[in-house]
Amino acid sequence: MTRILLVGATGLVGSHVLAKALADPRIERVVAPTRRALTAHTKLTNPLVDFAALSEAADWWSVDGVICTLGTTRATAGSDEAFRKVDYVYPLAVARLARRHGAQHFALNSSLGADASSRLLYPRTKGEVERDLQALGFASLTIVRPGLIGGARGEFRAGERVASAILGMLGPLLPRRYRISPAAVIADALIEAAVKGDPGVHIVESDRLSGG
Repeated sequence: MTRILLVGATGLVGSHVLAKALADPRIERVVAPTRRALTAHTKLTNPLVDFAALSEAADWWSVDGVICTLGTTRATAGSDEAFRKVDYVYPLAVARLARRHGAQHFALNSSLGADASSRLLYPRTKGEVERDLQALGFASLTIVRPGLIGGARGEFRAGERVASAILGMLGPLLPRRYRISPAAVIADALIEAAVKGDPGVHIVESDRLSGG
């Protein structure tokens, strides 16, 4: 039986991970720290936290694996600095604390095109967090790189709506790596990585997440 720490449980991918993890008989406990309370469940521990001031001594850090689905956009965050906090600073802070408390497996929801040397903020930030996670010493690290994520978000993102409509029509004609990555398929990949914990560093590219 596995104990999983999930950060980003209220987002599109994170909400799928949460539902699937709570229903997964291999998972004994899901710890999902959030800013607002989640619906109660017998397998769920839901500490309310400020990700900018995480408690280092909390007993809920003691888990087997971590799934990180934290993420936003520059437009939603409002500034480069605010975006970087959500997509780089907070995931690294969670990873360091979980590793310090004994976590062995880490699964990250990253992005197609992640590249620490990119001149563009979004792919550069994703690439930097991927790079720096590898230095933390997890026995198993899986990086999942979806393309445009398919599913109904709680927030409106005009650009994604337009892109989803276009890719939805063109999907069968496109190479698999550029097709929509359904949130449920991404969630499955993250859970498998966190539970099984195959040794080493693994990259799951978008062509394995197209769902068809």
